[in-house]
Amino acid sequence: MKCIILAAGYATRLYPLTKDFPKPLLKVGEKTILDWLVDDVAPLTDEFAVISNHRFLSHFEAWAAGKPRKITLVDDGTESNETRLGAVKDILLAVEKLRISDDCLVMAGDNVLDFSLCSFVSFAQEKGTSCVMCHEENDLAKQRRTAIITKDENGLITSYEEKPQAPKGNRAVPPFYYYRADDIRRIPEALAAGCGYDAPGSFAAWLSGQVPMHAYDMPGKRYDIGDMQSYRAVQENYAGIRL
Repeated sequence: MKCIILAAGYATRLYPLTKDFPKPLLKVGEKTILDWLVDDVAPLTDEFAVISNHRFLSHFEAWAAGKPRKITLVDDGTESNETRLGAVKDILLAVEKLRISDDCLVMAGDNVLDFSLCSFVSFAQEKGTSCVMCHEENDLAKQRRTAIITKDENGLITSYEEKPQAPKGNRAVPPFYYYRADDIRRIPEALAAGCGYDAPGSFAAWLSGQVPMHAYDMPGKRYDIGDMQSYRAVQENYAGIRL
């Protein structure tokens, strides 16, 4: 299994903290956000592909130097938030540039979890399908800003909508995905069919209409670091994080 980490954003809502520094390398406790994620799933993968924009590439190069695991940096060539490729195109760039032919765990590099992703990977491998994680979200305003799914009693996804105005359910999808090798290679097909490319979940939403997919109930808390308030909150709570 390969692990693709999306870290090419510009985190404009965290300025000035991230004006000249990548959000995934901010510290939470004694580790960077990225280290929390990498250390968790390291036993399950033989390579990490970290996608950076060109502007922050040198920071990731310094971080990766001397790490006791295979980390390949992928430069998406962009220099500003206005010219960013978008998450789905960044995933495609990594798959094509590294000629990935394995199943992939794909995740955003700006979240910290108080549980291990290893259980999610085990779930996906047991189901034998591409999978997403999900959690209960009952705030309508938040539902309209994220992806919402419905699923049956076996976890099979029955509907998947990005930012629905009238949600069919209350299961939100955070940016953690497990893609089977045959499925992740369908990104060009999805883009040609009009799939959105900015939000990472757009490809999963498209794929769910093509093949069976399952959803795993998130067993703990996710700290989504999007602005200064959420960053302060995760710093105050890092002692409860699993690793």
